[in-house]
Amino acid sequence: MMDSTKYRVGYFPVEKKYNKWVEKDHIEKPPVWCSVDMRDGNQSLVIPMSLEEKLEYYKVLLDVGFKEIEVGFPAASETEYEFLRTLIDNNMIPEDVTVQVLTQCREHIIRKTFDACKGAPSAIIHFYNSVSVAQREQVFRKSKEEIKKIAVDGAKLVKKLAAEYEGNFRFEYSPESFTGTEPEYALEVCNAVLDVLEPSETNNVIINLPVTVEMSLPHVYASQVEYMCENLKYREFVTVSLHPHNDRGTGVADTELALLAGADRVEGTLFGNGERTGNVDIITLAMNMYSHGVDPKLDLSDMNRLVEAYERCTRMHVYERAPYAGALVFAAFSGSHQDAIAKGMKYRVEKDRHEWNVPYIPVDPKDIGRTYDADVIRVNSQSGKGGIGYLLEQAFGYNLPAKMREHFSYTCKDISDREHKELKPDEVLNIFKEHYLNLNSGIEITDFDFDHEGDKVKAHITFKKDGKETAMEAEGNGALNAINKALCAFTGKKYTLQVFTQHSMQGDGSRSVAVSYIGLERDGSMFWGAGTDTDVITASTKALLSAFCNMTKGDVK
Repeated sequence: MMDSTKYRVGYFPVEKKYNKWVEKDHIEKPPVWCSVDMRDGNQSLVIPMSLEEKLEYYKVLLDVGFKEIEVGFPAASETEYEFLRTLIDNNMIPEDVTVQVLTQCREHIIRKTFDACKGAPSAIIHFYNSVSVAQREQVFRKSKEEIKKIAVDGAKLVKKLAAEYEGNFRFEYSPESFTGTEPEYALEVCNAVLDVLEPSETNNVIINLPVTVEMSLPHVYASQVEYMCENLKYREFVTVSLHPHNDRGTGVADTELALLAGADRVEGTLFGNGERTGNVDIITLAMNMYSHGVDPKLDLSDMNRLVEAYERCTRMHVYERAPYAGALVFAAFSGSHQDAIAKGMKYRVEKDRHEWNVPYIPVDPKDIGRTYDADVIRVNSQSGKGGIGYLLEQAFGYNLPAKMREHFSYTCKDISDREHKELKPDEVLNIFKEHYLNLNSGIEITDFDFDHEGDKVKAHITFKKDGKETAMEAEGNGALNAINKALCAFTGKKYTLQVFTQHSMQGDGSRSVAVSYIGLERDGSMFWGAGTDTDVITASTKALLSAFCNMTKGDVK
């Protein structure tokens, strides 16, 4: 049996007055983004990235538009140190980009960090020490004053070395395990650090409030952040930063509510990679803002490229249901969902609407490089006529009449069910061609011409079967009607032509292709066929013969 009595509330709520964030209902502007993929994300990999992989991934982050990138913990390993030196020595840090490095509040580590950063055009020295109750009591076994002294001494050293080393440096301090710390004590430590660093208009300092381990509901963290924002010294010259992890699965909620509470900056990773359950997912955060009409100032327009680079460089996998980025997040297999999406898409076209409000799809997949045919409408045994028909129309240009769509959907679903697999768009097209398009019924129409007599049309038609040609004549109220009557007479079959539709489809060059669809009824059952040709009458005859072929498949010869 599981024993919940061993657990207790390990966090410290603040006074209820720090809840003004609840009055806000959306995020109005993006935060300053800092990618920690190269450090926090990298240190959590089973096999950390090589120098070459880190350089490749660094370029991806630049392309996305990150202006602050934590590139490593240079005192931790030779690869980390070498990577930073490669960026600096080869002038690979753009003018508008700041690299960030992490260091513990330990003198020899801070000194090696400055050695690695020497000559950096713009670098953030991010130093930290743990201040939580659990860390103070169990790990360091030090008093509050002793823990605060570690932070203050670290601040004094980074300030001193920044003045001695070549380079342009900013400072960031993190009270690690902030969520397990008494808020008033965390504030005391941060203010002591700020007193040393002396923030000013030309010396902006970052105070980072990490959710090192998620311990509370997101609203508790938001109120803790609001408390800090309202009580930090030098607030106008201090950037309040967030670094949420995802232990309770609410890292995104923590971040969004904390931004409402006054935070200015977010540290996270693409796709949420990081220690344990990971860091907050910047992709999800940015796309959530985008879906509310806020430009996140990150370029996520080629999501497939980001997924591919991430999976190759990190050897991790983006879960198929990961928000926005997963392979299946826009996919609709359900028939009712497909029908609603297809109708929503058509409604946008009919109304020429710029605003996106399609059922079941929160953002336009095309905005992030996805396609409707391959990513939205997916065909399996659960799919419906609306979705399958929409896929055929969007991907290949065939707009089947409603009843034919239904018949075609059952054909596809039966094949998917029988073969236990999803059908890709090309497979759907091949099924349409194999079962409906330009079929060989054993009967050919080798020649035809028409005489127009008032509102009547007389057709002169030559049929060919088993190598023998037969000339026929028939009169109808149009060319197709006359051809159909001639086919009835020639074959002796009794049926009714119930459905005929036609549209053009752009072909090669300047020529357009006519597509015809015909439904024949016999004994209460419908049989369908389609035909294509650059000549509209020929397309209609091909559709008629295709439907006739399907109708007579089981007939005794």
